[in-house]
Amino acid sequence: MRPGPVPRSARATDRRPLGQILLEAGAVDPGNLVKALAMQAREAARLGDILLAHDWVAEADLMQALSLQWGAAAIDPARFRPDPRLIDRLGPDWCLRQGLLPWRQVGGATVVATARPNDFARIRPELEAQFGTVLMALAAERDLHAALLDTRQSALNIRAETLVPERESCRMWDGDRLRRLGLWAVLPVLAMLVLAPGLPLAVLLGWTALTLVAATGLKLAAAIAELRHRHRDGAAPPAAGPASIARLPVVSLMIPLFQECDIACRLVTRLGRLDYPKELLDVLLVVEEEDAMTRAALAGARLPRWMRLVVVPKGPLKTKPRALNFALNFCRGSLIGIYDAEDAPEAGQIHHVVRRFHARGPEVACLQGVLDFYNPASNWLARCFTIEYATWFRVLLPGLQRLGLAIPLGGTTLFFRREALEKLGGWDAHNVTEDADLGIRLARHGYRAELLATVTEEEANCRAWPWVRQRSRWLKGYAMTYGVHMRDPVLLWRQLGPWKFAGFQILFLCTLSQFLLAPLMWSFWLLALGLWHPLAAALPGPALTGLAVLFLSAEAVNIFAGLIAVNGPRHRFLRLWVPTLALYFPLGALAAYKALYELIAQPFYWDKTAHGLHDAAEAKLAELAEPA
Repeated sequence: MRPGPVPRSARATDRRPLGQILLEAGAVDPGNLVKALAMQAREAARLGDILLAHDWVAEADLMQALSLQWGAAAIDPARFRPDPRLIDRLGPDWCLRQGLLPWRQVGGATVVATARPNDFARIRPELEAQFGTVLMALAAERDLHAALLDTRQSALNIRAETLVPERESCRMWDGDRLRRLGLWAVLPVLAMLVLAPGLPLAVLLGWTALTLVAATGLKLAAAIAELRHRHRDGAAPPAAGPASIARLPVVSLMIPLFQECDIACRLVTRLGRLDYPKELLDVLLVVEEEDAMTRAALAGARLPRWMRLVVVPKGPLKTKPRALNFALNFCRGSLIGIYDAEDAPEAGQIHHVVRRFHARGPEVACLQGVLDFYNPASNWLARCFTIEYATWFRVLLPGLQRLGLAIPLGGTTLFFRREALEKLGGWDAHNVTEDADLGIRLARHGYRAELLATVTEEEANCRAWPWVRQRSRWLKGYAMTYGVHMRDPVLLWRQLGPWKFAGFQILFLCTLSQFLLAPLMWSFWLLALGLWHPLAAALPGPALTGLAVLFLSAEAVNIFAGLIAVNGPRHRFLRLWVPTLALYFPLGALAAYKALYELIAQPFYWDKTAHGLHDAAEAKLAELAEPA
């Protein structure tokens, strides 16, 4: 059977309102239509999307009404496959973003199916420049997506892996070359250890002390800057609220999933608490094609209209940023958000995000929310992890923002202006800390990221070996990010400026050095125990005293920042545990050496963190948060 002829679109003056057509066909309840029209007046959403989001109309009835309204035939690209040569002339990624599908050539015209007929006139000049005369047809958005994936999956896959320009990506990372360079660097050090044992240790000790001074100084400056801001903010009168937003935008939320069991119910429950209009929420569950476990868990679930599945095709690379790049093409929103599988955001979070973006200029391209945990009392490791995160997200990152430094982003509760994100090329698919890397790329290209005081709760990693695995991935990514951005230090200096360049060195190089060389500093506890140390005789008494003061000062700053972070009513029970962080961070040294090995042997390996072990804690927390 061949498809029927495709009529020309009806003229705008002859076009009847969609609501009227649906009413006359008995496809929508009058009361629901009135509510949908009221929503459309204050939201940047199409009437059909609003009706579908609330299950007020059947998709078949809506497509039939749109066909009548626009005088365009509805096609089924699954039954009548599109011509891939036509897709390639525009690019499958561009077609996905525009919600259209170049379908067939009929006579002297090209039939282009669209899921967004209201936008077709805007795109028509670009289509005619490629194809000449074009005729509009209609197709459901998911049918368009399926057809584009079916015909151009490989091209989309390759693009997801190479979206970031090569000069700013770590995809050319050469582990073999690094191994050779490392060998040539280690050999002279070993020789020196044999011939003059004290010299290399003294050099390493000097570098360790220098980086500790720099890292501690930055931490103290950030903590003081945040404290001053809180003092001024508390003393100042309440600021006037932001100007009202004429029409709320569509917000796309991407949730990458991998090897998750029984995830659907938890995701629907957690994200269902968001009080942003559901017709403006576009939630994409991003799943790897090879991940049979997660796909099976989602297969039997009845997902709400505002939540859909995007399957990332099989490829040699399997990382979160690659999946995000692939799914970005399918997003409908002008704002893009990222959550992790176990995240439970505050109900009003999306409203906060939309208002902040509305109040800021386009140079603020990213907002970072605060991460917290719903299982801080699980064990000692969970308590320390919670203190560490509270210090990072509630003290240090806000302080870095106050100091005007580039912010290494966290991987979740992140929100972007889509236009800026696409200009940067999305995420580096090969970087295992794509978030921190993206924070630096934002700064290099003149954008700013801001912290937003809205909280997302997730699960604290409270088992020792999974903690080490997760931290080793982060440190490996930090090392790769530093290596990529320091390929051309002069260019980085020019793009960041001297202040941000110095901050970048402390945040990345000093952090990595501290984790790797911390055991050298800890070794001086041997002297306190009356034991021998190889550098004891070489260092004069004042030097040993200075090292002791430096080490104790660093611990004091850590405790100071931690106490500020847990001063709120919810975390005060953790104050007694802040000094025990001195026993917590040695795990980081183990993670650093694991990261160093993987940097050479498995640079792109993504060490997955297991979730869902403490859902009972989250459920209890949600129960306590419910109004009485």
